Amino acid sequence: MTPPRVFGISGWKNSGKTGLAVRLVAEFTRRGYAISTIKHAHHDFDIDKVGADSFRHRAAGAHEVAIVSGTRFAIMHELRGAPEPSFEEILSRLAPCDLVLIEGYKREPVPKIEARRLEANNREPLAPSDPHIVAIAADHPVTDATLPVFDLDDTNAIADFIAQVTGLSDK
Repeated sequence: MTPPRVFGISGWKNSGKTGLAVRLVAEFTRRGYAISTIKHAHHDFDIDKVGADSFRHRAAGAHEVAIVSGTRFAIMHELRGAPEPSFEEILSRLAPCDLVLIEGYKREPVPKIEARRLEANNREPLAPSDPHIVAIAADHPVTDATLPVFDLDDTNAIADFIAQVTGLSDK
């Protein structure tokens, strides 16, 4: 089985990563591609609700809880002190698709675009120290970059670039 095409969106908090990811998923889906996403969270999160049956199963100590309906399913895996799974481990659990877009995972060695917003521009840019960043998407002029620079809202151009970099257009 060939490994999936993977492309990342990285940047500091409030840099526009999620908005760009959502627009890219919609654009690639409109183009007829099957897209999966992986979002890395640096904080505790929960997709379950207190009091729900599945929450009660987890609270009782279940290692994994699968919730299944006619429209979707989810599997919640409790780490219970075990280390966070590696990016490769999570990637291997996804069903086959045309492209996996990842948000976060700044340190992974995959091609990625750095999202930048002027209002969140109080951090050092990532591109100069990350050789895997292949482009920048910004809402302001970027004059010191040697990489391609896109307007953060130019979803079509960014999608075309990602398709070219990943070979997606060769589907």
